[in-house]
Amino acid sequence: MESSEMLEDKDSGPEVQINFPSSVMSRIEELMGGTEQFDSDDFDAVAYINRVFPTEQSLSGVESAVAKCEFHLSGVEHDIRRLVRAQADQREAGQKALTEAQQCMAELALQVCDINKKAERSEVMVREITCEIKQLDCAKSNLTAAITALNHLHMLVGGVSALRAMTRDRHYSEIALPMQAIMEVLQHFEGYRDIRELSALRDQVYAIRNDLAQQILADFKQAFTSGSKSTVSHRTLSEACSVVDILDPKVKQDLLKWFINMQLQEYQHLFSAEQECAWISHVERRYAWLKKHLLAFEDSLANLFPHQWALSENIALQFCKITRTELSNIMASRRNELDVKLLLYAIQNTYNFELLLHKRFTGTDLRTDNVDMNIKQNLETDNKDTAVEGEVAPSAVGPGGGSWVGLIGGCFEPYLSLYINSLDANLRSLIDRFVQDAKSSGQESAGPSASGEGAVISSCADLFLFYKKCLVQCARLTTGEPMLELAGVFQKYLREYASYVLQAALPGGAGGAGGGLASTVPSLVTNLHTLLRDDAGDSRYSKQEISKITSVITTSEYCLETTIHLEQKLKEKVAPALADKIDLVPEQDLFHKLISNCIQMLVQDLEIACEPALQTMTKISWLNFDNVGDQSSYVTQIIMHLKNTVPNLRDNLSSSRKYFTQFCIRFANSFIPKFIQNIYKCKPISTVGSEQLLLDTHMLKTALLELPSLGSEVKRPAPAMYTKVVVKLMSKAEMILKLVMAPLDGNLEGFISQFVQLLPECTIAEFHKVLDMKGAKFSKAQMSNLDAIFKETSKSSSEPK
Repeated sequence: MESSEMLEDKDSGPEVQINFPSSVMSRIEELMGGTEQFDSDDFDAVAYINRVFPTEQSLSGVESAVAKCEFHLSGVEHDIRRLVRAQADQREAGQKALTEAQQCMAELALQVCDINKKAERSEVMVREITCEIKQLDCAKSNLTAAITALNHLHMLVGGVSALRAMTRDRHYSEIALPMQAIMEVLQHFEGYRDIRELSALRDQVYAIRNDLAQQILADFKQAFTSGSKSTVSHRTLSEACSVVDILDPKVKQDLLKWFINMQLQEYQHLFSAEQECAWISHVERRYAWLKKHLLAFEDSLANLFPHQWALSENIALQFCKITRTELSNIMASRRNELDVKLLLYAIQNTYNFELLLHKRFTGTDLRTDNVDMNIKQNLETDNKDTAVEGEVAPSAVGPGGGSWVGLIGGCFEPYLSLYINSLDANLRSLIDRFVQDAKSSGQESAGPSASGEGAVISSCADLFLFYKKCLVQCARLTTGEPMLELAGVFQKYLREYASYVLQAALPGGAGGAGGGLASTVPSLVTNLHTLLRDDAGDSRYSKQEISKITSVITTSEYCLETTIHLEQKLKEKVAPALADKIDLVPEQDLFHKLISNCIQMLVQDLEIACEPALQTMTKISWLNFDNVGDQSSYVTQIIMHLKNTVPNLRDNLSSSRKYFTQFCIRFANSFIPKFIQNIYKCKPISTVGSEQLLLDTHMLKTALLELPSLGSEVKRPAPAMYTKVVVKLMSKAEMILKLVMAPLDGNLEGFISQFVQLLPECTIAEFHKVLDMKGAKFSKAQMSNLDAIFKETSKSSSEPK
């Protein structure tokens, strides 16, 4: 009965999912002997019973097992009833709590509604109480505004009358403060423009201001144009200036413009275009006039004007503008009378004057670049005959020196081509002098300097010192198109220096005559090819000639590096828009080519020395050798020539080690292939002869590997690139001789395979030469067959595996 009631109660309520804790579930499973098997869809009751009671004897425990199960079942049912009842009690408690919460919310809503009603009643009450107070506040505010407006109106009316009277009586010292106050009052009445009376007062104020402006300007004109008849005192004018400051800014501008023009009337008359002193040869008179005039002005009239007006500075500024315009016009009309001396004279005086103005009106010195004193001294002593004609002082006119510098000097920029032409002529004279010195003095001037053999030719330093001076001067004159012209002049004389000085210093080089330098520079590369000798019978260079060649190398290197820096400096000095038009790469390539050809001359000279030894090598009877001895005499001769030549070259090129390394690499690349070609000429050759030649090759290889430090007290490892070249080429020579010693024994295919393996880059012609050295005789058919095998073997070995 109790159970049925419980079920009915459970069914009457909502479905409840009971989630037991994990500990409870584990206990249930323990009591049930594991529930997963009963819950499984594959659970088989028969199999389970057979597992629990596997035998007939085990059936004796059926009753006890049933009793045990019933006991556990009753326990589980009891727990389920208890949990279901507890769940029902919780549902009732939750429903009760929900009801109580709804009741509380309803009460709270009533309280909020009551509070809102009370707040509305309070607001109405406050509004009724403060209504009259607000009216009083508004009345007070209106009354205050009206009183203020009336006071301002009274001030305006009284001020207008007072201003009119003070203007009439010229009481300028008393006008400034009232005028400022009236203008502030007018700002207060900006919102009352529609009132006719106020608009009339405003018009009167502005009319008084206009009258003041005209009256003050008239007073100044009367004071400075009537002379002693003027009734306006300087004190009145000084007081008038304080009034001008509070008037419209245009009044001050008009006054200053008139006064400054009046001050410069005399200057414009004295230096008008038809006057002879207006020409730039008398430019210093213009500047002397302003100096004198400013001194007189500051002594007599400067105190009339407020200090902040900077009237002296404004006079000087207008003077600069007028002077620049007049100088531009007169130079344009008399351009044919201009020459570089006159132009540079005017530029120098103009710069000095502008610098004086800068110091006077800014109180600071111009920060101009310092000229290298070494350059200056050098050019003043050694190069007096090539100094720039009418040269500008170190601090020449420049657009970036200061606010005053260039105000007048800018008018000279369109005529700076005269200056560039002057530099061109001076550089022409300088190159001519270098050529004549080289011809007249020989080794003393064209060869290395006293600092040592292979040193930089002294004229090169002189040339670039002059270049630097020209660049500094021109950069201060302009940053525009004339800088491009200067770059062109630099390029021209770099080419001529390379052709007529450096090339002429080489053995057999023919420099142009001094008078012939004006012609077009011939192709330097073409001329240099005439210096490279292909005939092995030519005589070697003397030690002095070797010294000249190395001196040209070091000088060309100096020119190359300095030309790179020169190009950078030109691009820095020129206007950014023109920087891309400066290109000295062709001249740099020219010096590169000159260095390369000089190195080739040295290589050929050493090859000529070694040529007799190589010829001796081919004349030896290699077939009749009986035993292997020490190195052959021709190897000793080659090593002796190397020892006699290389240390001197290394010492001469001590300041240019990279070019000495290039010489070594070029020599190895040129001499070793010739050595290999001479090996092929050593035929026929016996096995013992091959061994002797292999020993000679090894000794020569050892000497070549030590070539960069040959004869040096300090042993340095040879450059890796040079070592790689020597090892690669000399290894080929050794492999050729090893193949010559290899027996044929009728196994020609094996020999060919060995040949291709040892000399993978060899050609079929070299294969034939090795066979000739071995003295092998084959018919045409056999040679065709061998050639086919060689080609097939070479092809298969070159294919990627």
